[in-house]
Amino acid sequence: MSRWTDTEIPDQSGRIAVITGANTGLGYETARVLAEHGAVVVLACRNSDKANDAADQIRTLVPDATIDVVELDLGALESVRDADTVLRDRYDRIDLLINNAGVTGLTGTTADGFEIQWGINHLGHFALTGLLLDRIVAAPAGRIVTVSSIGHRFGRIDADDPAAPTGNAYAKSKLANLLFTYELDRRLTDTPAIAAAAHPGGASTEIFRYSPAGFRLPNLAVARLFGRTPAMGALPTLRAATDPDVKGGEYYGPSGLFEIQGYPVRVESSARSRDARRQRRLWEVSEELTGVSFG
Repeated sequence: MSRWTDTEIPDQSGRIAVITGANTGLGYETARVLAEHGAVVVLACRNSDKANDAADQIRTLVPDATIDVVELDLGALESVRDADTVLRDRYDRIDLLINNAGVTGLTGTTADGFEIQWGINHLGHFALTGLLLDRIVAAPAGRIVTVSSIGHRFGRIDADDPAAPTGNAYAKSKLANLLFTYELDRRLTDTPAIAAAAHPGGASTEIFRYSPAGFRLPNLAVARLFGRTPAMGALPTLRAATDPDVKGGEYYGPSGLFEIQGYPVRVESSARSRDARRQRRLWEVSEELTGVSFG
């Protein structure tokens, strides 16, 4: 199936989907399409006002949509735990968790003192997934999809000390997304749930909106010239999330040259992302840093 589009998505009625960073860009498009196909969609976002605006936009487009909003700041582990409490109160299972939110080009630290891209893109999602895992495993066919990037190929993670600074912080966090996905899927072997990953290729989104101007403006210019729409960029995530033929540990991205454009297909990640030793060590360190154990 070389031209997979959202018309291939099976009925999602009754399925509960939690999407981080769903008020804009790829997350918004993912939420909109899942709502169109009948899923109960939870927008898990840092800014509740923007999330509620996005929810209203989806309801306008999909009048019978069931949309919920949960406040979630992935840069603060206390907020991650609070979001887990809210989700537990509202839902006895979660069929789909999409770890979509991400930042790039930022400097500084999270509320817990982690480098901000590493803390939000990886550690926040690691903690959220671990806290929600029993709800996901309680679903008949739970699925966790984490959004990585072509940039993971430039990432470096020290096999002995994964938290150590190693150059490009964004690329490191996107490599961590894949190392986490592959180790998570291995640990889910005896459950009905699977973990998969996706990347959007070259997509024109708002990921640069909080970056310093010197980083943001040239990257926005390139994205607008060569990037595809957020709707196209969301297709790999949607395929990883809904295609019945997806298997645990698979990675989806665009089919075109350098995986920048095209329709979603299964793609291969870097050899470094497949390093089982790095996967295990990253997992151990992530549990230590977040205080979240998957059991």
